[in-house]
Amino acid sequence: MKEKLHIIPHHHQVDREIREKKNGHRSCVIWFTGLSGSGKSTLANALEVKLIEKGFHTYLLDGDNIRTGLNKDLDFSAVSRQENIRRIGEVCKLMDDAGLITLAAFVSPYRREREWVRNLLGDEHYMEVFVDCPVEECEKRDVKGLYKKARAGEISNFTGISAPFEEPENADVKVQTHLQTIDEGVQAIINELNTKLKSN
Repeated sequence: MKEKLHIIPHHHQVDREIREKKNGHRSCVIWFTGLSGSGKSTLANALEVKLIEKGFHTYLLDGDNIRTGLNKDLDFSAVSRQENIRRIGEVCKLMDDAGLITLAAFVSPYRREREWVRNLLGDEHYMEVFVDCPVEECEKRDVKGLYKKARAGEISNFTGISAPFEEPENADVKVQTHLQTIDEGVQAIINELNTKLKSN
């Protein structure tokens, strides 16, 4: 039987509201989902530059800084993918509590897991961006050579090839990177973000 943990939360005097006032803006998590090669990280990077220029306090989370550190013990099995998103969601919650605008760029292929993150943060602090790009186009780009390896059987459970991607049904913003420029996508996200921050 698992031993019961005796965890008693400590009440901190500095809370999110105080941090938001200090930062001069409300906090929010912008969650980018889409196939590998769709342009999630490129879009998130460009957006962060614009937000910093506008005086926002931000932090960008993506596969590179999560899979090489916090989640380097996880593989790409269904169970590990679920744990990957759970941990990222919890980190996003802490970042949100810190008063930051957090940009999270992850394939996150399953609706259930994205909804779990939305529920963890609350609608008012979660904004979903569907980076919509056909798998054929992503495969043409094959920026990291992953599709080639997946087709050769060197990578199993690869989203879009041997594992499913469940498209968002009600994303806050949809950016079609095969039809729109990065600047157009960034502006669409900023427009929605401004609306969300004002409505909180």
